[in-house]
Amino acid sequence: MQEVYTPAQIAERLNVSTTTLRRYEEQGLIPEVLRSAGNHRIYTTVHIQAFITIRSLLAGYEIPVVYEVMRRIKEGSVTEALWLINHQLYQVQEEKQRVEGLLTMIRQADFRSYKNRKLTEAMTIGKVAELAGVNPSAIRHWEKEGLITSTRHPESGYRLFSVPELRKILVISSLRKTIYYIENLRDILQDMEAFRLSKVDRSFQVALEKLNQKLTTQYRGIAELMAYIQCLS
Repeated sequence: MQEVYTPAQIAERLNVSTTTLRRYEEQGLIPEVLRSAGNHRIYTTVHIQAFITIRSLLAGYEIPVVYEVMRRIKEGSVTEALWLINHQLYQVQEEKQRVEGLLTMIRQADFRSYKNRKLTEAMTIGKVAELAGVNPSAIRHWEKEGLITSTRHPESGYRLFSVPELRKILVISSLRKTIYYIENLRDILQDMEAFRLSKVDRSFQVALEKLNQKLTTQYRGIAELMAYIQCLS
């Protein structure tokens, strides 16, 4: 006879509320739940593993991705779900390469090109946004926060950014996910301007360490995901 569990038992085990468990169920993330004669939910070991998988994945992946992965598995589209996870791993790999590349770039005294694009001392917000891989609105926000500065075209009034400011934008765009506070970013930019590169190096090393931690967390989620898929088979 299959062992069954109450919502309260699972909630206590996972240190979450029963409301959270119901939300996962309502979002279609777990297998169908049977009810007792008294209309109480009956969870099985498969449901426990589903909940464990959700919590583990949420520690390393974005909520929409986790929800979509769990829904795909519920529908029987396991391979499609695994490709979604694989894409997330690829993005972490890309981010790591970006951070490492920018650290090399910062150490360069002669910074005249980036991504095989020649740089000038009067680049539009569109060009620097494209080079940094961010939205122009993000650059405007950073300027408002005093992290970067621009000049204005004498006729059109458009923002223009110099090479040193592009360098700052590239640093902000790379560290914003790991260095959360504006003041911390401001300190890093000041260190970079003053050529205190050892401090800048340390900030990038912290970013790389956090990416390493994220990768480990993501693989823990994958381990639980594979255990869940095995339970369903």
